[in-house]
Amino acid sequence: MSDSARYLLHRPEILEALRRGEAALDRVMGGSGRLYPAGRLLVEPDSPNTTIFRLRKGWVGRLRTLEDGRSQFILIFLPGDLFAVKSLFVTHSPDAVQALSEVLVEQVDHRTLREAYERDPDLATRCMWQVIEEERRLHNWVVGLGRGSADERLAMLLIDFRGRLILAGVLPPDALAYDLPMTQEQIGDHLGISNVHVNRVLRALREDGVVTMRGRRVTIGDLDALVRIAAPLLDISERGRREFVGPSEAAAGAEEKGRDDAGR
Repeated sequence: MSDSARYLLHRPEILEALRRGEAALDRVMGGSGRLYPAGRLLVEPDSPNTTIFRLRKGWVGRLRTLEDGRSQFILIFLPGDLFAVKSLFVTHSPDAVQALSEVLVEQVDHRTLREAYERDPDLATRCMWQVIEEERRLHNWVVGLGRGSADERLAMLLIDFRGRLILAGVLPPDALAYDLPMTQEQIGDHLGISNVHVNRVLRALREDGVVTMRGRRVTIGDLDALVRIAAPLLDISERGRREFVGPSEAAAGAEEKGRDDAGR
């Protein structure tokens, strides 16, 4: 979990601090793991949440539900992620955090983590890294929601999940299939489109041999084609990593970056 590949775009000089911070979290959170079923709210909306979590197994989503029942999944957390880190700094959480599958989470009271945070700069660096990584994902998603087509958004989502699961060690490096424990309605609530529209895009991808989704099993038939669809929305960290785009596209991205760097 502490391999440098996890920390996208990290400055090389902080890598050891991130690794030490991960080990410090192990000491602070060790022995606190608990299993929760799919659907359980780990954080209630508009609540004075006092707990910070680290996801060890399963999928978790942060969502906001409007008064008329419309919902938006804001972020999806995968194994290795900290979540509710902002409880270190703010008194209330405006959003709910829900288990999308059965999950194993470690947890620590904000006061305990705050004390460790103030004593240990490496642990503080690791906590801040999570906030920075969430910001990167949110920036990508804002661009996708604002400018991406439904096809591009769904392709980016499937690529993002695959890459992050590989980086977390859940999938082998060249895996092209994984379980996605979200209903089409929940996927639509993340993509900002209707359930019907999700089904339409998935059908087109299946007919083109790009992706098949049966039940909750995603199988990528043509990764290069999926990457081409998502390409406008992928950021520089994803375009150059084989975990996200596969070896051929990653090599092309690295070559392009090399030309850009040489031209500066």
